[in-house]
Amino acid sequence: MALSVTRPLRALSRTFPTPEMILPRSVGVDISDASIKWLVLASDGDQHRVAAYGDEPLSPGIVVEGVIKDMPKLVESLHTLKKKWNGIECAHAALPEEAAYVFNMFVPEGTGREQTLRLIEFDLEGRVPIPPSAAVYDFDIIEASTEAGMEIGVNVFPSELAESYVDAFKTAGITLLSLEIEARSIARAVTCVKKDLVTMIVDFGRARTGIAVVKRGIPIFTTTVAVGGDAITKAVEESFAGTQEDVTSFKNDKGLYAEDELKPDAAKKMINAAAALADEVARHYHYWDTRRDEKDVRTTLVERVILTGGSANLKGLDDFIAGKVQAETNRGNIWRHINDFDHYIPPIDMRTSMQYATAVGLALRAIIL
Repeated sequence: MALSVTRPLRALSRTFPTPEMILPRSVGVDISDASIKWLVLASDGDQHRVAAYGDEPLSPGIVVEGVIKDMPKLVESLHTLKKKWNGIECAHAALPEEAAYVFNMFVPEGTGREQTLRLIEFDLEGRVPIPPSAAVYDFDIIEASTEAGMEIGVNVFPSELAESYVDAFKTAGITLLSLEIEARSIARAVTCVKKDLVTMIVDFGRARTGIAVVKRGIPIFTTTVAVGGDAITKAVEESFAGTQEDVTSFKNDKGLYAEDELKPDAAKKMINAAAALADEVARHYHYWDTRRDEKDVRTTLVERVILTGGSANLKGLDDFIAGKVQAETNRGNIWRHINDFDHYIPPIDMRTSMQYATAVGLALRAIIL
């Protein structure tokens, strides 16, 4: 599901219906409150490799909780980045999950696109707190045929927010091919539609964490919780006189397994921050994992939890969460659809790659639409 920018924003839709063989080269652009991460893929035989990438900081206040507050400065940053793209003019970008409303629903099998959009519009009033006239929305097909009909995943955004992102790229001279929810981008990078039925993705960032339930790679639920890795960083800093690199190394190499190496108060803060995240994950996990239909059949059996985001590198976090949810929990491999490590080693190390899940998922749009 992606927002088309080739016509007025009356609905979310897929990218240009251009044959894959002539799709323009494009950049995956992930805009957050703190930075803009971007990545370009290039063909390498029957696989792909990273052609270019970057992480440009944004000054505080330009983007706040996904909302553009200073348009001229964001445009300036995008225009500067475009000069590093070696002539590439097009981009795929993500909209912030904080503003999204995501749900799944069923429509009769074989329903056409326009009729499906009308059915969604009819259903919006009871599901989201914004009127259809102020919303843009679209859907992805999860399963074309079930006992209840065709299952679709629906994403809804305030049209004003979506239009602000379109305007930013247009003013910067970038052809925006699509906009989509962050969870959809991450799912495209770290899940396998053919194998993963229902997965929970936890994008553990510095200030907050996105939690999404995806079914066959399509988000059916997203939420953002005010728990981030900064609390853990500050706790470790209380016991260290070293550099920021020293603090990061401690978190990534020792983390939750080395609380006895921290001052008691700092160790408690670190464990409490990790527990707060684990509790949020467990709460949502158990709700979705135990949902049942009218026949008392579990409908969203969650198979595993995938961690992404820079703060997900905290040593022991995967085991900590696994103990709470009693399910497989691991860090996502954002390269799984790009290349075999036996053939090519990406220029971004595994820990740093956790920050690029959204950008990689966006860059993959031209490869696995």
